[in-house]
Amino acid sequence: QVQLVESGGGLVQPGGSLRLSCAASGITFSIYVMSWYRRAPGKERELVAVTSTDGATNYADSMKGRFTISRDNSKNTVYLQMNSLKPEDTAVYYCAARLGPGTYWGQGTQVTVSS
Repeated sequence: QVQLVESGGGLVQPGGSLRLSCAASGITFSIYVMSWYRRAPGKERELVAVTSTDGATNYADSMKGRFTISRDNSKNTVYLQMNSLKPEDTAVYYCAARLGPGTYWGQGTQVTVSS
């Protein structure tokens, strides 16, 4: 059974930082492309960042320079370091594991940026 479990969300003040984690089980983690998505209230889901099997990374424009995605294949875990957070970063953040046409999703973790 495949499981993706996100953690690390919470309430943070503007300008603050959070580190999200997504622990995977039931898959050969190293061969999956891992991504973070988010869905803000009233908005569609959007891609935040992606890391490929060789560790290459890519980011949505609004996250470049503030967010860093990384993976630890020895721990079957992908991370999202978020710095300089803004109120508009408030959303549910999901991790996704993709291999070919199939994608597994986590249940999401809430991030709220507010003073």
